[in-house]
Amino acid sequence: MNKLITIIVFSLILPVTNTYARDNGHDYIKPHVESIKSGHDDHDEDKEGGVKLDATQMKTAGIKVVRLQPRVVAASISAPSEVKLNAYRTISVTPRIASQIIKRHARLGDIVKPGQALITLSSVEMASAQSELLVADREWQRVKKLGKKVVSGRRYSEANIAYSQAVSKVKAYGMSKVSINKLLQNRSAYADGTFQLFSTIYGRVLHDNFIVGERVDAGKKLMVVSDESIMWVEARITPMQAGLINIGNSVQIKINKITLPAKVSQIHHALDETTRTLSVRIEVSNPDDTLHPGMFVNAEILTSNNTRALYLPEAAVLRSPDGDWQIFVELDEPGKFKAVEVKLIRINKGQAIIEGIKAGTRVVTHGAFFLQSELAKGGFDIHNH
Repeated sequence: MNKLITIIVFSLILPVTNTYARDNGHDYIKPHVESIKSGHDDHDEDKEGGVKLDATQMKTAGIKVVRLQPRVVAASISAPSEVKLNAYRTISVTPRIASQIIKRHARLGDIVKPGQALITLSSVEMASAQSELLVADREWQRVKKLGKKVVSGRRYSEANIAYSQAVSKVKAYGMSKVSINKLLQNRSAYADGTFQLFSTIYGRVLHDNFIVGERVDAGKKLMVVSDESIMWVEARITPMQAGLINIGNSVQIKINKITLPAKVSQIHHALDETTRTLSVRIEVSNPDDTLHPGMFVNAEILTSNNTRALYLPEAAVLRSPDGDWQIFVELDEPGKFKAVEVKLIRINKGQAIIEGIKAGTRVVTHGAFFLQSELAKGGFDIHNH
C-alpha cells in the first residue's frame, strides 16, 4: 500500500519538474503566455520601439513614405574656422589731438546708436581753435551784414576765408558739426576746449580702455563699437580647395548643436607663410548673438562640384531623446515605423543630407514629428478611445 502511494505522488510531481526545474542551459521549457491586448489594435508599439498605424491614421497624419535614393547635390569642404568682427561694421573711437577725458557716456557692453555721445574730452589745442572760430565768426557776421557795397572786396573775402578755415580746424580736431553750430549760436559762448566723440553706427561697445581724468595722446583707441548682427568667419583651406569655391557659395556654420546659414564673401589671394593655406571670409547673420569674436567653429562650404548623396526634407530629420539625429523608416509591413539614428552632414536649402542608412530604404518624408510624438507617448491611442 505504501509503495502504491509513493508511485502516485512521484507521477504527479514529475510533469512539473520536467517543465520548470531544468534551467541553466538544460533544455529549459518556457511557459506559453498569451499576449494581452489593450483593445486598441490600431497602433500598438512594437517590440523594437516602433509605431504602427493603419491607412486611415496615416492619411489623417499626412504621413508620406518614399524609397530613399541618392541624388545629385553640391559637394562640400569642411574647414575649422574662427569668428571675427566684421571690420566693415566696426569703428574705433579715438581722439585726433592730445586730450584729457572729462566724462564717460557709454560703458562696455552698452548698445549705442548713430550720433550718440560716447566720451567728453578737453584740450588746450581745441580751446585755441574754438577761440579762433568765435573771432572769425563774429567778423564774418559783421562783414556779411554790411555787404560788399560797404566793405571792400578784399576784406569780405578774407573774413569768409578765415571763418571757413576756423570751422575746418575745429572739425579736424574732432568737433562735430552739431557741436560747432551750438557753439556759434550761443552768443555768450566761450572756448572751454571741450568736445565729444560720437558713435557713427548702431552697435555694441566691445572695447573700453580708459578712466575719467586720464590724459590720452592722439590716436589712442578708447572704444571699439561693432555691429554684431553680421559677423565674419575666417576659414583656412588649401589652394587646391580654394579652386573649387566661388564667392557667393553657401556655407553652414556649425557650433555645438547649432547650424547657421552663411555665404562666402571673399577669398584671399595671399597664402599664410606659416600654414601655407588661404583664408576664406564668410559672412554669417548673428541675430541671436550666438557668435562672438574669437570663437572656434566649423564651416561646411559648398563647392561648385556636384556629388551623389542621400537627402530628405529638413523636417523629416529630428532630434532623438539622447540628442542624436534620427529619421523614421517603414519596417516589414505598411504602416509600421521605427526610429533610426543617422548622421546629419548638412542642411542645404531645406534639404537634410544624411549618412548611415542604406539606399532603397523606405523612409518617412512627411509626418515624422507626428510619429515621434506617438512614440514618446508609448503607444497612447491617438483617437482617445
